Amino acid sequence: MRAFARHMTKRMKAVAAAGAVAAFWLAVWAFAAALVAQPLILPGPGAVVVALLRLVCDANTWAILVGSGARILGGLALAAICGGVLAGVSVRSRTFARLVAPALSFVKATPVACVVVLLLIWLGSARVSIAAVFLMALPGVYFSLVEGLAQVDKPLEQMFRLHGVRGWRLFCAHTWREVLPFVLSCARAVIGMSWKAGVAAELIGMATGTVGERIYQAKLLIETADLLAWTVLVVAASWACERVLVWLLRASGPAAWRVAVRARGRGARGRAASAGAGAAAVLALAVDDRAPWAPALDGLVLNVPAGGRVCVMGASGVGKSTLLALAAGECVPCSMVFQGARLVESASALDNVLVCADARVDASSAAALLRLLVPGVDVHARVAELSGGQRRRVEIARALLCGGCAVILDEPFTGLDVAARDATAGVVLELLDGRTLLLATHDPIDAQALDISDVITL
Repeated sequence: MRAFARHMTKRMKAVAAAGAVAAFWLAVWAFAAALVAQPLILPGPGAVVVALLRLVCDANTWAILVGSGARILGGLALAAICGGVLAGVSVRSRTFARLVAPALSFVKATPVACVVVLLLIWLGSARVSIAAVFLMALPGVYFSLVEGLAQVDKPLEQMFRLHGVRGWRLFCAHTWREVLPFVLSCARAVIGMSWKAGVAAELIGMATGTVGERIYQAKLLIETADLLAWTVLVVAASWACERVLVWLLRASGPAAWRVAVRARGRGARGRAASAGAGAAAVLALAVDDRAPWAPALDGLVLNVPAGGRVCVMGASGVGKSTLLALAAGECVPCSMVFQGARLVESASALDNVLVCADARVDASSAAALLRLLVPGVDVHARVAELSGGQRRRVEIARALLCGGCAVILDEPFTGLDVAARDATAGVVLELLDGRTLLLATHDPIDAQALDISDVITL
């Protein structure tokens, strides 16, 4: 209750401060209008309010505003779609990126008026607004998405792919969440610019029944109050569009994550993982020259029989993680606990497990396993709020409930005390279900806890 009261107090102070600022600038405007004393040059706030009320009460005004807004948002939607496609291809092809980026940089630097005049020649006034908005918004969308896609968390993406989260589920669970901050930043800049470009195109093209035409008529008749009133309407419409679209974009991140969690195990890759759940895999790997940076792996041949348990032991930096990564690539589908934490920090412990879980695993089973591994844990708490040892056991639960034919553990008991390690190892052995087990560690006790006698020393 106190937190709510403090929040409301801050909001009221913010509103009061905004009102004070608005009152100050209205006073400046009224003073300037009185000083000029020429309503045709600078009408006062009162005259503009009267003109604005007249426009608001006219149904035709809303029809014109909606029509112009639809064309502007249409151009913006086209820019978002084309920008997304171009950015996706550019991230995968440097040659394509080198061809596209200079052209879009040129468009971004070109004045709006020049673009509109050219579009009028090519397309006519009826379609100039949509085309102008499309060309003005496209560079901003493209470069923001390219930057966002380039900075996607690759290790976390690797974790998702290894556990069978691919295609549209990977986009919902990972890619969109990573790119969303760049999209939000772009939206705040592009939406307002799109309204400016769209209205400017209508004004220059004098398209009938548009906001631009009304502004041009007000200018011709020197109806300055009407011109400012239309300006206020355009600014208000732009502000409202930005707030609504930004809100929708913000909401899309959690919504996409929930879709990915609920759709676990779907798709061809998910069915393959489910089919392999509980079955064992023969793991045969010849390293050869695939890891030249790890001399200890040179010439190593790893053979793990179906349902076998092998431990790779060695000092830090010798190449254990590299060997396990190569083995994971040869043993798909499989599940893996990586040496470094790979969790979605903003999601709950339960959702982190469910998003990669086999299709046959329900939420209650996953929650029960988490509570068994981490006594007293709130399964709905964000993993960012958990301790290092708790987070580690969340990753172990995820690996145990993911469909696949092998379980690969890279230093799985890091951050656990002796009692927690022994309890966790017992759960792993109980839920291994005959699957192949490959462990990497520097501590022989870890191998003993998992009842592994076959040890490869690097």
